Amino acid sequence: MENSKAFTLKHGRKTSFFDCHRMFLPMNHQFQRNRDAFVKNKIEKCGPPPQLSGDGIWGRVWALPEITETSLIHTQGYGTYHNWTRKSIFWELPYWKTNLIRHNLDVMHIEKNVFDNVFNTVMDVKGKTKDNIKARMDIKEYCRRRELELVAQGNGKYLKPKARYTLNVEQRRAVCQWVCQLKLPDGYASDLARCVDMREAKLHGMKSHDCHVFMERLLPIALRALPDPIWKPLAELSQFFSELCSSTLRVDKLEIMKENINVTICKLEQIFPPSFFNSMEHLPIHLAYEARVGGLVHYRWIYPFER
Repeated sequence: MENSKAFTLKHGRKTSFFDCHRMFLPMNHQFQRNRDAFVKNKIEKCGPPPQLSGDGIWGRVWALPEITETSLIHTQGYGTYHNWTRKSIFWELPYWKTNLIRHNLDVMHIEKNVFDNVFNTVMDVKGKTKDNIKARMDIKEYCRRRELELVAQGNGKYLKPKARYTLNVEQRRAVCQWVCQLKLPDGYASDLARCVDMREAKLHGMKSHDCHVFMERLLPIALRALPDPIWKPLAELSQFFSELCSSTLRVDKLEIMKENINVTICKLEQIFPPSFFNSMEHLPIHLAYEARVGGLVHYRWIYPFER
């Protein structure tokens, strides 16, 4: 809400959570004073935003009209630090204030959207990559990455330099060929070969469970051609989702995962453009906490209901 550091990109005109994760790191972390790798000339001095209790949230929404009322009342701060216009009917439940998780984050959709953003950007899929012309214009606006800025060619045309985090055509075709020849245990996943487009050197039409298997098992292998400083954070992201969705969770391990995912996302912020970081790239910050409070992911994600 008012403590969010998300902002609207000047050229992309979309909400970005770029450089919103250093505040989750310890105050003495080396990333906190880095002026070059994140938003240029910015050092992080704030701690993480407070986590509101049920009573704290109730103190903000009690005066809102009921969800069944037709009158529209905009309370103080609407559009500035909140967008509430109605009071949820769930507040009528006697136990709602004491719930530790009032709105469960669905790991299935988060994992799929994060995978789509990563894979489509690395594979440079036209129309789906987050590394487009407007993204490069925003890089010049917010970051110190001269090697990624557009190069004027005259006649109003610009050249987009190849980024280190994208594969070239030969590497993309090698990934597609590898997926075509991939053999998986019976019933483990669907036929991924049907998603391969060799002519365009891309994967398409992947279902949520296909993305689930690819994200947790195949992503580090498929993207091994990337340089180590780029491949390692992506492998860490894959390992995070793999451990989060495991059949056994340990509280001490979840605490370590909660700290590590903050660092991993900050590493990704040093690699990808600001347009890459929408709300889905921010939500993994909260998943380890919800798993510690709510238990195994398998009882809370949406796979059983979609089937």
